[in-house]
Amino acid sequence: MAEILKNVRLYTGGADLTGASNKVDAGAEVEERDVTTWKNYDPASDKVWKEVQGGTASAKITASGFWPAADPLAVDEQLFAALGGLSSWSALPKGSAVGDLAWLTYCLQGQYQFLGQQGEIAPWSGSWSSSAPLARGIVAHAPGAARVATGSGTAVQHVAVPAGAELLCALHVLSIAGTATPTLTVTVESDDAQAFTTPTARAAFTPATTLGGQFRRVAGPNTDTWYRVSWTIAGTNPSFLFLVTLGVF
Repeated sequence: MAEILKNVRLYTGGADLTGASNKVDAGAEVEERDVTTWKNYDPASDKVWKEVQGGTASAKITASGFWPAADPLAVDEQLFAALGGLSSWSALPKGSAVGDLAWLTYCLQGQYQFLGQQGEIAPWSGSWSSSAPLARGIVAHAPGAARVATGSGTAVQHVAVPAGAELLCALHVLSIAGTATPTLTVTVESDDAQAFTTPTARAAFTPATTLGGQFRRVAGPNTDTWYRVSWTIAGTNPSFLFLVTLGVF
């Protein structure tokens, strides 16, 4: 039976576009390069069969929706500010719990279109082009769990990182509260067992004091298959909402 999209969650940088979007398309492609030579000649048929190999890979993302009535400037403000910039991007097609499916990449927001006809619901649309691989991965830290003190999250099993591949990690800082410069420092750790008795820090993000996104690429090999997110929080009465997704490509 075909999958029906009902609860897709969409994040770019520090913007949660879930409540303002109703369509997202993501696609990846590899350029086809002709490497046909004399050896491709088949004497039996007297034909030459074309031979190709993959060239540059890329991904293209488009999304659209409506300005939310509760805060019509939120989408416009964040998407316009991000135009021409690079940031993390994550789409969660089946939920936002730890371990749920996530697609992630690091991309350039190259287009933002807004406003429309008089009397219509105010629309928006945008497009992004990849500056890193598009990976199929998991949610490592859920976006709805407010964090107010230093700690670590739930261990989740994924896959090892073979030689020649990379662990890709996306961070989205979505909400910050508190005084005296609330600061969030996030690290992705791995271990060979769920108990995390010997954790290894794999990806460290820059301490965050403002909304925004970060992306890390960590070269393999890494035989660990358990991952978790840990965080350090500083400031007075701090509270953060953030999402971490990870994948291997």
